[in-house]
Amino acid sequence: MFSALGRLASRRPWFVIAAWVVLAVAVVSLAPTLETTQEESEFLPDHYESIKAVELQEEKFPGATTPAALLLFERDGGGKLTAEDQAAAGAIAEELGPRLGEETFVPQVVVVGPDGEPNVSEDGELLLGVIGLAEDSTGFDPTAFEDAEEMRADLAELADGTGLEVTTTGSVPQGLDSQESGERALAIVGIATVVLIVALLAIIFRSVIICLMPIVVVTIVSMVATGLIGWANEAFDLKADSSIETILVVVLYGIGTDYILFFLFRYRERLRQGADTRAAVVHALERAGEAIASAGGAVIVAFLALLLSSLGVFKAIGPALAIAVAVTLVAALTLVPAVVTVLGRALFWPSKKWREEPEAARFARAGTSLGRRPGTFAAGSGAALAVLAVFALGFNPSFDFNSSLPDDVESTQALETFQDHFAAGASEPVPVLLAASDGALDEAALEQFRTGLEDAEGVAQVYPGTPSEDGTAAQFMMVLDNDPVSDEALQDVKGPIRDRAHEVAPEGTEAFVGGTPGIFADLQDAMVRDYKVVFPVAALVIMLILALLLRSLVAPLYLMAAVGLSFAATLGATVIVFQHIGGESGLIFMLPIYIYLFVTALGTDYNILMIARLREEAREGKDPRAAAAEALKHAGPTIAAAGVILAGTFASLMLSGNSLMMSMGFALSFGIIIAAFVMAMFFTPALTALIGHAAWWPGHGDERKSGSGHRPYGGHDAGSGAGSGGATDPGAEVSAGA
Repeated sequence: MFSALGRLASRRPWFVIAAWVVLAVAVVSLAPTLETTQEESEFLPDHYESIKAVELQEEKFPGATTPAALLLFERDGGGKLTAEDQAAAGAIAEELGPRLGEETFVPQVVVVGPDGEPNVSEDGELLLGVIGLAEDSTGFDPTAFEDAEEMRADLAELADGTGLEVTTTGSVPQGLDSQESGERALAIVGIATVVLIVALLAIIFRSVIICLMPIVVVTIVSMVATGLIGWANEAFDLKADSSIETILVVVLYGIGTDYILFFLFRYRERLRQGADTRAAVVHALERAGEAIASAGGAVIVAFLALLLSSLGVFKAIGPALAIAVAVTLVAALTLVPAVVTVLGRALFWPSKKWREEPEAARFARAGTSLGRRPGTFAAGSGAALAVLAVFALGFNPSFDFNSSLPDDVESTQALETFQDHFAAGASEPVPVLLAASDGALDEAALEQFRTGLEDAEGVAQVYPGTPSEDGTAAQFMMVLDNDPVSDEALQDVKGPIRDRAHEVAPEGTEAFVGGTPGIFADLQDAMVRDYKVVFPVAALVIMLILALLLRSLVAPLYLMAAVGLSFAATLGATVIVFQHIGGESGLIFMLPIYIYLFVTALGTDYNILMIARLREEAREGKDPRAAAAEALKHAGPTIAAAGVILAGTFASLMLSGNSLMMSMGFALSFGIIIAAFVMAMFFTPALTALIGHAAWWPGHGDERKSGSGHRPYGGHDAGSGAGSGGATDPGAEVSAGA
């Protein structure tokens, strides 16, 4: 199959290139825009209590939702608000709605509380304006964000000359700031990723064209992948969160460059042996194609395992990343060989060093040491990973997407100002819905429920219930003691508040606690469920791929155990850096699944390369220790180059200024470094050397092929140590089937 693809790409390269260009243009022209959401409730299935509360609220109280935005009025330079200031603020609030128009998310601005008095803080320095949500607006769509941008501009004009400063926060302004922050992050990460890849490829190959090739290839791949993802999201109503576009850039450039490296190392090695361009392309794809396809397949199935998640965010991210990797994989097997064929030996211009075989002395010395003392290498690397893995137990999940906003945006600064002057829970009262199973609710029962709920731990105040038009439901607005997006509020709602609400609900009624902390509590339960389902399924499928590839039942077991240890060590290191050193109260709840999938799938890529090379050396007649030594000598540079590039692309996420992206960038880059430089380079070959021939049971793929002319397994002739098949390229012989 792979030799056939090589022949197609080498004989008709312009046809292959033209087909990709036409495909990219067609997809860009016809595919829908990739849309994302920041509404956490859209990530949950319908059976959770918070979603039932949302559905009941929409049915019985249309248009009555939690605040979409908060306006904070304060004097320029600080100080108490005068009566004239309060009047000016009221005039601004009254004029804002009509000025924006009926089509916006802003129905009206309320600057008085339930008692009819102005919403002024106890110190008299801040007046609060509350904006509800227009009936036909979700508050999380691009139109609402455009309205929020216009609202800020109008507020600046209305406040001009009044001596007042007006700032905005709340879900819609935070969504706007998150969108703008994401766009900046995407630009920063994209530029940093390209610069990093170009610099690293320049160091490795010293070729201008090779430095530019990943940019051109990934640009075409990105067009096709993004369009296909847009179609998939539209067809299956998937809800991708706003981080997906930035992650896609990193995944496409990182994995795409890795696969290009796997091919180029093999191609360069064949050219050194005297083959012409077309023959070298066919040979390179025939030998490296299986390794690339197996590695890509492991990544794809790992991401598709997210379809089993109960959370909409993972159900969307999984297929999106799987589509991106699948398109990248097909491009690596078709477009890259075609481009290389067209360029020929000019690919390496202006360098001529490609003709010379590097000595790889450091990897040779490391391989010799590992071959002599595999137990020491296995114990040392395993112990280092185990120490870091212990800290993973301290992982504290956070469910607040807005906490990842930079500190310098308006909504973050306004929220801090609000919390300095008002009770923490006042920023977002939590709705509690009471529904009767039959008939109307009794007013006395409503008051009894309110007073009973107010006694719950973590509740500061509960406003009187508002009955629905048909009288079968009532809505209570509850103010918490803690910030609604804090871990404390989540635990209060998940425990005493929901328990109390269910306990004091009148007979024949059912209570539902919703709002942001209710959604977070349900996200936590869903996350725990997903860990129990997604992790094992992804591991089993990848183990199956390894078993089929290596024709062994033993090797996949310890390879996956090694990957699991790498996952725990990566999460532990992230906890150390961000929670213990950085002082963060928690890390975004999605982080463990991202780490697991990337480290498991991509770590398996490097394991495949190393174990395949080790098997080739064993087939040459070397004993397990000598085979491990040679595998590290020859495959080590390839894994090192690919690992550095992929880790570097993930590390570029740390430049985004977004705490979610920073923690994810560190975790994934650190995980790739561990996978490449600890697990694949030392832990895996050391274990394989210790286990020996039994590692390949029952297929015994390490045995020499009949008729190959090599000595039987375990032979020690003097020439066997020179490497297999005369391959001398540091990245040569990475194919599992060679």
